[in-house]
Amino acid sequence: MRPALPSPASKCRGSTRYVVLAVVLAGLCWPTWAHAQAWSLTTAQRQAFLRHYAPVILKRGNGDDGRHGYDWVTSFDFDRDGNFSNNKMNWKQVPQYIDAARAGTGAYSGWRIRPTLYTALIEYMDGASKNLKLIYHVYHALDKNAAGDYQLHDWERVELLVTNAVGNPGAGESVAYAVVTQHKRNVVRRAGHVDLNFLQTPTGKHLLIWQAEWSDKLAAAHGQELRFVTDPWTLFAGRLASAGKAEAGVNNDGGRKNVHYAFVPEDAPDAVATLGAQAITYATADALASRYDNGKTVTWPDVKRVTYELQDLADILPTHWQHGGYATHWLDTAPIDFYLESALVNEAGAPEVSPGMQRFFPQTRDIENEDEREGYIAKKWLLGTFELNESASDFGGGGSNAFHDNAWASTVVDSRGRTRASASGYPTSASAFWWQHDYFVHSGLSDSTDGVEQGFWLPGAWYRPESGGFDGRWVQLFDDRPGLESGQR
Repeated sequence: MRPALPSPASKCRGSTRYVVLAVVLAGLCWPTWAHAQAWSLTTAQRQAFLRHYAPVILKRGNGDDGRHGYDWVTSFDFDRDGNFSNNKMNWKQVPQYIDAARAGTGAYSGWRIRPTLYTALIEYMDGASKNLKLIYHVYHALDKNAAGDYQLHDWERVELLVTNAVGNPGAGESVAYAVVTQHKRNVVRRAGHVDLNFLQTPTGKHLLIWQAEWSDKLAAAHGQELRFVTDPWTLFAGRLASAGKAEAGVNNDGGRKNVHYAFVPEDAPDAVATLGAQAITYATADALASRYDNGKTVTWPDVKRVTYELQDLADILPTHWQHGGYATHWLDTAPIDFYLESALVNEAGAPEVSPGMQRFFPQTRDIENEDEREGYIAKKWLLGTFELNESASDFGGGGSNAFHDNAWASTVVDSRGRTRASASGYPTSASAFWWQHDYFVHSGLSDSTDGVEQGFWLPGAWYRPESGGFDGRWVQLFDDRPGLESGQR
């Protein structure tokens, strides 16, 4: 049986009105949900899928004039001070970290760069089909926008919809579509599209992604934005073998873009061997930092090949919680309320956020007072309420809030005739709170109708093991490995 909601007073999305939530079991409206042949993946299989499909990121850098290292992917706690508000300020010292490592002075040796993609796996049954949404957030401690402003935390992400999973990865499932963030745009490519290219090995199928450098540009790719690589892996294999030019074709752009880095998942041994990637440690930092300008075309021997690790979005979500020390990292403005049916737990199963109506704070706290963007708990992609775009654009746009706002208010039905509130069974959630397991699965087709997207809300008890579901946004799968260099066990 589904638990009744408690009835605390809850301020909704920073407004001044209070909503008393008094939902009893009799008032819950469970949508019909077919559980044909429902079954669940194991924890090891979920980890294996995230590793199998982890992307290879070919990145242009801008590391001249003493900015070497700026383009490294990193982790939230690279400086090991447990404080996200100074990440941008401290990351500006990453060239000094590299220089100290080169000189052997020992300065900054306490840092652990640990290039990291923060992940989540959402598992659900759709009839008899086991489908997976795989989310990968590429973390950078700073970027620079087209206006020339430094920004704290970069929020680009890759996601894939994998259909017809049958157990372990590589056993017959298919990639239905992939989505990348290009600033506020969510660009989609469906199965069979020429822009959807993979490095396929016996141990993985890795989507090829190109990423722009950290710095600003006008009317051009910039600020860590992501694009699909339009060249097949065979082109790169030939150039690797011949020490050819390191460049990549990208979606919605007629030319080729320089490549100065390749970031490769460390748990994909064939991909690591193919690209000759290494972990960043204090001993290897100098050799793995590019010092080239973004306009410099290099050959593959000069490309810095770096491994990254996978960690969990759920590692960061507790830092937004009202009782989780949020004030170190986030401002107390524009709170967001979630009703949690179950606790957010760590790898050992210990609770880190309590069940019930919980408040989270999304606004970035920047010690340099230059940026106030929003963290994971406020991202539309966390709920699936983003709008799909067919094309990238150098002039921005495409980041409409209309569908997200309609979803919040439950004023628009999905492709199966449900609103968010009717799908969840919480009619009082409309314009009041998000349910922990609200998630909209896009069909992969973009819709030009304002505030409407093609797809459906996962309904009712979709996330429960007996339904064959798993909501990995709130679960930590990967060992945190505290204090270790990337690549060490």
